[in-house]
Amino acid sequence: MTLGIIRVLTTDDEAVLFEHGRILEREYGLRTVTECIPDQPDGIYDAQSEALAIPKIVRLGRRLQQSGCAGLFLSCAADPGLAQLREAVDIPVISAGSAAARVAGFLDRPCAVIGIGEEAPAPYRYVLGESVPYARPSGVAKTTDLLTADGRRAALDCARRLHEEGARVIVFSCTGLTTIDLAADVRRELDCVAIDAVRAAGLFASAIRM
Repeated sequence: MTLGIIRVLTTDDEAVLFEHGRILEREYGLRTVTECIPDQPDGIYDAQSEALAIPKIVRLGRRLQQSGCAGLFLSCAADPGLAQLREAVDIPVISAGSAAARVAGFLDRPCAVIGIGEEAPAPYRYVLGESVPYARPSGVAKTTDLLTADGRRAALDCARRLHEEGARVIVFSCTGLTTIDLAADVRRELDCVAIDAVRAAGLFASAIRM
């Protein structure tokens, strides 16, 4: 059975496009197919880009179901259009933000969220509380900013600051942090728990045995 992965970053760079699928196949044994929505080369990074993306997400989800996918993974930690997508299809839909927030909540340890928006996305605030500590890496405003050397350094520096301020669990609210494998750096450099949103979603996807 196949999990359809919806990427909200428009790219023809196969190393970037298929990275999340490769992780889920390698670590959870899931069979995946990945497609991205069109005309959003900077992904989703504010309210306007999210509004543009939602109908594209719904159309792509329907197409993936029609192609035979038994479940969908919305690979965006803001869960954009999640309710609309679930209404539009008849198969399970897992989203990165809700999955990561739930895993963090289960751990019941001081946590903080790192992402690219002005505040923690709604799924994180709903599960972890409106006052959950949050920070954005310096100079990073879009997913593509993380793919540079400066973006990678800024992300680790941001995680380090959150850890120094008391976080014992750092939760990712941008799937671009998966693409740069920040979790490995956080665990190695900071000796801190890191919850990668893509891998958290894979945990739930593998459990439903599509």
